[in-house]
Amino acid sequence: MKESYESPLSSRYASKEMLTLFSQRQRIILWRRLWTELAREEMRLGLPVSPEQVSALEDNIENIDWDSAAGWEKKLKHDVMAHIKAYGEAAPAAAPILHLGATSCYVTDNADLILYRDGMLLIRQKLLNLMALLASFADKYKALATPGYTHYQFAQTVTVGKRACLWLQDFEMDLEELDQLLASLPFLGCRGTTGTEASFAELFDGQVEKADKMNAALAKTFGFARCVSVCGQTYPRKLDSRILNKLSLLAQSAYRMAQDIRLLQHDGQLEEPFGESQVGSSAMAYKRNPMKCERICSLSRYLMVDALNGTLTASAQWLERTLDDSANRRISLPEAFLAADSILLLCANVIGGLKVNEQVIPATLQQ
Repeated sequence: MKESYESPLSSRYASKEMLTLFSQRQRIILWRRLWTELAREEMRLGLPVSPEQVSALEDNIENIDWDSAAGWEKKLKHDVMAHIKAYGEAAPAAAPILHLGATSCYVTDNADLILYRDGMLLIRQKLLNLMALLASFADKYKALATPGYTHYQFAQTVTVGKRACLWLQDFEMDLEELDQLLASLPFLGCRGTTGTEASFAELFDGQVEKADKMNAALAKTFGFARCVSVCGQTYPRKLDSRILNKLSLLAQSAYRMAQDIRLLQHDGQLEEPFGESQVGSSAMAYKRNPMKCERICSLSRYLMVDALNGTLTASAQWLERTLDDSANRRISLPEAFLAADSILLLCANVIGGLKVNEQVIPATLQQ
């Protein structure tokens, strides 16, 4: 169907695995997993939740009636409540205890953190692949002399491999930044309307240590080492800003590398991969435009600017919670991951097939 707008990131650039990760189905399955595990922990800690109710939730995690959810959302104007209703219809025995003591942010924020963590792991995998390709390229051409430039004027001779090491070093720094964030990324847990766990203090008859045990268990189940130390209703939006900044760093490195290749392709020293039946220009078939590197730069600019959304959203939060973050985050975070994914795929394609014109480079040294 071509009658509605479709994001080029999903239709042209991003990988299937990243698109699947940020799909609506994956998001709602995560919500249901979170509700199921909450019920399981509440049962373990003595709240009136039965094994049969937990099983009913578990058995229906992927049994999503999208029409029912859409109908409820049209009526209630609240997406989380709509899916609570739809899940309750799929597992009626568990409906009375579904979402017990929780707020919407229990599922929305924790699911987002899981998605962003998993998205960063996918990005990390693609980054390592790119770095391996760059290392191999640098090693292959470590002794091939080429003009070195400062101010884009010939300065002294370097080697093709040494220049590639500059690109590789940038990505290595990005990997370090990404790993630091992954190691420290916290879970929100189930903290109540203002982050005080007041609803659970009441449910557990004042035994607040049970709420701590519940949150620690939930974090462990979903692969996190800890929960945020203190929060309002949401996890601190500074985390979104940190995530977007790490992705922006990748874009900066990719832009720098692709732009260097574009400059060197002008002189014929390097040439990005060009398909056998590829057309370089609709009017000038002889041209070999650096289309992939241009696309890397284009998407990188988008991602670098997108990082500003996290900065502005984090600074604009009011007290314990405001909702002016929601619409922005639904767009800026997933699109950033899709853009970063697309950029790394293109970078790997370029480096994996980058042609070094060993006959042209000596001539440029003699000029």
